[in-house]
Amino acid sequence: MVDTHLNQNSVVLDYDRQKELKAFDDTKAGVKGLVDSGIVKIPPIFVIPTDELSCEKSYSGSTHLQVPVIDLKNIHEGGVQRKQVVEEIQQASETWGLFQIVNHGISEDVMDDMIKGIRRFHEQPTEVKREYYSRDVPKNVHFYSNYQLYKAKSANWRDTVSFSMAPVAPSPEEFPAVCRYS
Repeated sequence: MVDTHLNQNSVVLDYDRQKELKAFDDTKAGVKGLVDSGIVKIPPIFVIPTDELSCEKSYSGSTHLQVPVIDLKNIHEGGVQRKQVVEEIQQASETWGLFQIVNHGISEDVMDDMIKGIRRFHEQPTEVKREYYSRDVPKNVHFYSNYQLYKAKSANWRDTVSFSMAPVAPSPEEFPAVCRYS
């Protein structure tokens, strides 16, 4: 990665962004790979230029935001309840882009085990994770950094491991060993 020149107000864009993005992507190491390599400055591909920031996006003071909560408690009791839940999901998706589901029937133990498996995956050596690195969305199991890496104005500081369960769920052997239920 090319060293960046950052100060409080600007990023000097004396680099080839597409080249930087490709170099980052080609490592197949993701954001954690950058951290593990010992970087001391955030690469410019992750920095939003100050002139593109809007003061409207700044949340100063006390702003109370609450993620929509969708309750599945009575989802199987009839068409009206199901229709209402579908409408709530649609509304939350359109306005927030995300929502929380409650009363889904999945035990906390199972959810905790899923989170532990994901943590174990991300803590593996880069060489192991590279086996799953792909931008090929149709793959059942893939690891990637920044879904819209080449489209967004700035990259997100995030890595993802994704498991596609439909239309055909992956076989147990397709899951990384550290993510399998034991």
